[in-house]
Amino acid sequence: MLKPAAELKAKLATDEPVIGMMATDQAWPLLVEICRNSGLDYLIIDREHGHFSDELVSRICQVGRLANFPVLLRTVSCETSIIRRAMDLGPCGLLLPCVETTDQIDQVQEAVLMPPRGRRRPGGMGNYWLGNYQYETWKSDFEDHFIVIPQIESLAGVKNAPSLAAHPFVTALGLGPYDLSADLGCCWDPENEEYQSAVEQVKTAADGAGKKVWAGTDAPALRARGFTFLWIGTTTSVLSGAIRQSIRDINAPGSADQRAQASDHPPA
Repeated sequence: MLKPAAELKAKLATDEPVIGMMATDQAWPLLVEICRNSGLDYLIIDREHGHFSDELVSRICQVGRLANFPVLLRTVSCETSIIRRAMDLGPCGLLLPCVETTDQIDQVQEAVLMPPRGRRRPGGMGNYWLGNYQYETWKSDFEDHFIVIPQIESLAGVKNAPSLAAHPFVTALGLGPYDLSADLGCCWDPENEEYQSAVEQVKTAADGAGKKVWAGTDAPALRARGFTFLWIGTTTSVLSGAIRQSIRDINAPGSADQRAQASDHPPA
């Protein structure tokens, strides 16, 4: 069974915060263990903007399965050949960029599911973990747990958010904040009233379908607004933020005295 995906879906069905990170320009297999041991719930490998090879992505997905940690992929598009290729790398789910219609979801569903429900043609190392390749195994161990998140990144997507959220193949809706703001003519002004209204429309649509909205990157502020499916930034932005915070802590008034006191009590 695709246990990491099943457990992530189960947590999404609660009101607990589900927190993850996006790897856009820095990703390596050990990152999976770093994310898991740091308390994150999932990792998304960005194939829309990232430069990662198929081999690297398949290895990261494999480590995720072995470590029981969900690794999802953001694809370049919803085009059938793109989805088929992504599936063969072995992810727990897909983040789909700039989805505007349910026709796009239907296309993805057809590429993900095996016949007779779809037209998937599987192969490659991302599928070797299955116990066998019978149809019922594909359905019960993989397809029933697979995660699909269409990103709303345009006004057309916002308008169609209710039908997208209601689609049975959709696990949660996703926000693409930067591109959405650009499409609305307020790039990048997250406090813009039209943008904030669009965000609320997406959340209302998801709530109406009993689903969550994947949103970031100001996770604390989003959490205060009722969002629970969160991402905290990219690998690079999280690392940069941690470095800047460390420098601020070191240069803060009194930090030298605190370090001196700490040096009097070395680790046991």
